[in-house]
Amino acid sequence: LRAAFPSAVLAGCSTAGEVSMAGVGENGIVVTAVHLAQARILQASTDLADMADSHDAGRRVAAPLVADDLRGVLVFGQGVAINGSALVAGMSDILGNGVPICGGLAGDNGAFRRTLTLGPSGVSDRAIVAIGLAGERLHVGHGSFGGWEPFGPARRVTRCDGNILYELDGAPALDIYKRYLGKYARDLPASGLLFPFAMLGEDLSAVGLIRTILGIDEENGSLTLAGEIIEGGYLKLMHASTEALVDGAEAAAHAVGDAARLPPPTLAILVSCVGRKLAMGERVDEEVEAVADVLGQGAVRTGFYSYGEISPFTPGVACKLHNQTMTITLLAEG
Repeated sequence: LRAAFPSAVLAGCSTAGEVSMAGVGENGIVVTAVHLAQARILQASTDLADMADSHDAGRRVAAPLVADDLRGVLVFGQGVAINGSALVAGMSDILGNGVPICGGLAGDNGAFRRTLTLGPSGVSDRAIVAIGLAGERLHVGHGSFGGWEPFGPARRVTRCDGNILYELDGAPALDIYKRYLGKYARDLPASGLLFPFAMLGEDLSAVGLIRTILGIDEENGSLTLAGEIIEGGYLKLMHASTEALVDGAEAAAHAVGDAARLPPPTLAILVSCVGRKLAMGERVDEEVEAVADVLGQGAVRTGFYSYGEISPFTPGVACKLHNQTMTITLLAEG
């Protein structure tokens, strides 16, 4: 890539599936070349020391991107041994809520062992890579939606530490989770992608966030989730049908809003969750096709299936780490 494009900024990551104009693929390489006539590209990278470093790493990677005309940030982080919500919170501390932060956490095709990012120092299993997009004529649109449905009773989070869930209703979280999964429990943590948690507040109201299991600890009976959870809040298991997930992807495309009606060329970066891909199986292309139908075939589509999706809820609202969602970032100059 460097030989072919010596002056280009390179950024990307390993995946749990690749999105291109051809649809959804696996075990391939997708390269998307982007030329911006007037916008400026800022790049930053920092190594993540460990999971506890996630918030500080977010602050470090965001600091070089601060600019008066910053319109958005794309970030690629590790998919394992990271607290994705703390990473995003650290970036928001520096950039504020007015700058949309989009992107996702890298995948390794569902193995949850080692993920890679591509940045200024090459390929790394520790580097968090961010791209700042600056310029008065640059437009950034974004949308996200799930499509999962909760089931079963709400369980209170009685002990957690950041993104480590130790107890639900006073019992080891892993024990309760295995009981619900039944035969699927033997395939943990991968099977956990099919049964994420919906986060509820202390009053049992939905907070709009879903959490996926990234790992389990048999010794202490805990679950490692992709992002932070609220102690004293509640969690409820979720499941989905292919039709509901495709409808969710279509809703995410509609949520992109006015940016979808910008004149071409436009770039649509789709970051969806590996759990959606597993749930839909051979029909996974349908959610990408649903997005294309809304945005129009003129939008260039690229992206990946991730271990955590990063996007704002709505303009001006703090960016969050999502799980099990389809997120769309649309870029255009005009």
